[in-house]
Amino acid sequence: MKYWLMKSEPDVFSIDDLKTKKQSGWDGVRNYQARNFMRDEMKLGDYILFYHSSCEVPGVAGLGRVCKESHPDPTQFDPKSDYYDEKATKENPRWFMVAVEYVEKSKSYLPLSELKNIKGLEKLPLLQKGSRLSINPVSKEEFQIITSRIGIDV
Repeated sequence: MKYWLMKSEPDVFSIDDLKTKKQSGWDGVRNYQARNFMRDEMKLGDYILFYHSSCEVPGVAGLGRVCKESHPDPTQFDPKSDYYDEKATKENPRWFMVAVEYVEKSKSYLPLSELKNIKGLEKLPLLQKGSRLSINPVSKEEFQIITSRIGIDV
């Protein structure tokens, strides 16, 4: 099992939206490294830290789990989508996604400002200078530190 941090802007798709939908495809990712994580490494049952980004107080908002492994992202084929890619074909898709299911909302929201000061998270990719990926791997130890801080027992 692997652990991940996945970023979403809460005004686009929040942990509450995932709770309401129960599960959702993680579509619209247009970064090759993040795509490769979903396509090649994310497996059924992997846990994700749901992170609210590009908002007033970015931070860890809850927990999800991969419920469907890699498959082509349908938004790449839809000319009306913001994520349309004219070079992608159904025979040769360029973009992939996983589906995630809701597990639990944080009992205590963990802002980025606090994450930066927690012992044991010094190597967390989110906290590295220049890190802008929407999907990052998280070590088991980092995952345990964060879940204990947000009040979720896994």
